[in-house]
Amino acid sequence: MIELFQTDTGSSVLLPFADEGIRAGFPTPAQDYLDVAIDLNHELIAHPQSTFYGRVRGNSMEDAHVFDGDLLVIDKSLNPRDGDMAVCFLDGEFTLKTIRITAEEILLVPANPDYPTIHVTESDDFTIWGIVTYCIHKTRR
Repeated sequence: MIELFQTDTGSSVLLPFADEGIRAGFPTPAQDYLDVAIDLNHELIAHPQSTFYGRVRGNSMEDAHVFDGDLLVIDKSLNPRDGDMAVCFLDGEFTLKTIRITAEEILLVPANPDYPTIHVTESDDFTIWGIVTYCIHKTRR
């Protein structure tokens, strides 16, 4: 299940930004101060009119590092490609899965072995609702 929210790009919140990057290898001297700012709306949303936020409910994508409570940035204007993580509407419910698209079929693949792969059939009420472009989650739980 996914809770969906519209984006509000009419406002901006400028946040300090470490423009020289943050090394994940060997430490480097810290900047004395952060004088550059970014707006996360500008950074995360390419198509404001067709972008939504969604909150993940459930654990079917946890092996893809998408956890219950995570916030998704979902772009409805993108054309789905094989391997995209997508919010899909299937038989009256939203679900988050990796989509596998072949000439013969569409598969909705979870990232948790406790959940089955879903084979979409012609009799299903199915739409790829939007493509996930970012997943934001807490690292301190």
